[in-house]
Amino acid sequence: MSELTKFDHYLSDDGPAALVIREWLTPVEGPDGVLFPATFASGDNFPGGYNIDGEAGKNVCLVDTVGSQANRIEPIFKDEKFRHLVPQIGVQAGEKVVSILEAGHRAGDALVRCSSLKETIDAAFRKVMAGDCEPLAKIAPTSLVFGVWNSRGETGFQAKLPRVIASTIRAYNVRKLTRSAQFNPATEYVNNKLLPEPTDKATKDAYAERGFIHVPASGSHGGVIADGGIRRDATLGLAALRLLQASESAKTLALRRYILGLALVAFTANTSAYLRQGCMLVLDTDKPREFVEVHPTGERKPIGITQADALKYATAAAEAFGVGASQTVPFDPVRATADVSGDAIAGSATGEVKAVATNKKGFTLKPNTKLKVNDATVYTKSGEPSKFEDVLTVGAFVSVEIVDKVAVKVSVQ
Repeated sequence: MSELTKFDHYLSDDGPAALVIREWLTPVEGPDGVLFPATFASGDNFPGGYNIDGEAGKNVCLVDTVGSQANRIEPIFKDEKFRHLVPQIGVQAGEKVVSILEAGHRAGDALVRCSSLKETIDAAFRKVMAGDCEPLAKIAPTSLVFGVWNSRGETGFQAKLPRVIASTIRAYNVRKLTRSAQFNPATEYVNNKLLPEPTDKATKDAYAERGFIHVPASGSHGGVIADGGIRRDATLGLAALRLLQASESAKTLALRRYILGLALVAFTANTSAYLRQGCMLVLDTDKPREFVEVHPTGERKPIGITQADALKYATAAAEAFGVGASQTVPFDPVRATADVSGDAIAGSATGEVKAVATNKKGFTLKPNTKLKVNDATVYTKSGEPSKFEDVLTVGAFVSVEIVDKVAVKVSVQ
């Protein structure tokens, strides 16, 4: 069996549904140490703070979300050990080059959408909607591993791809703590006549903010103690991975092997123990780690894929697939301004014509993108010059080049 085919049973329709890792964690201070979970803003029926569900003694506290875990794992592909597996795409934003691997929404992030990669990414998402994920894998393959939603992309092509890898950390049976603090200034600024006595609330608040008066703080979040332990649950969804398609069956197999290789590398990665201030977690050596194949029948088979195994396979799969080119592209403030305002600057759209203006001055693409035309608009049909009324008919599927909400070229096959 070759290196390239060693995991093909995971790509078979009758293969396992998923790989699952369950590992118990503990604070670096020890199992009774205080840890600080993530805090969340208030919302409907949620007062804000720690996300704790259930009653005391049998509750569950969310320590690190699936999105946060993905954003912690994905940047490993910038490391020297793994960087050959994916195209290294950077966006020059001011004086800083930001890797697409650090963009929270991956290929659907504003950083990418407002760069010179926009047309390439838009085209890749159009292909995804048509059932071909290969172009996206050539420029942003980790979007296929950790999931992506092009929610702010061009009309009709707001593709949403599921996560192949999902990881979450939760603590069980937690006791919620509070803490208090007291800030004391370096000297008594007011009593020593260094500053005048504040005469109103606004001035007093300004003194407090700038550190000139005593400021007590009580009852703030003080972390939790997890009496029931802390566990990371990670899933590599093989059933989801097997849904990925390319334009041809041979390319589909190469694509799936490539994404499986990346997923296995990410799945077996040793990520940083540091989650946030007051939350450093390490493996609990007193509780065994579970790493299993889960089959559709419910059968669970222990496996022992190591990071070295995953890297070796991923390297072979990447070579066979052909990793996309690395590049650094500029961020475009003009695109960003237009993106905020909803205007299209040198953009494009493809979709079905919903309505046509009777005065031949505009048309609407589904669901509700209104565009204007002018005397300079070019119309083509099947690649040949044409006219407004022959191209823009209700129900026609057209491709449009746009500048400032004006269609400069409209094409139909």
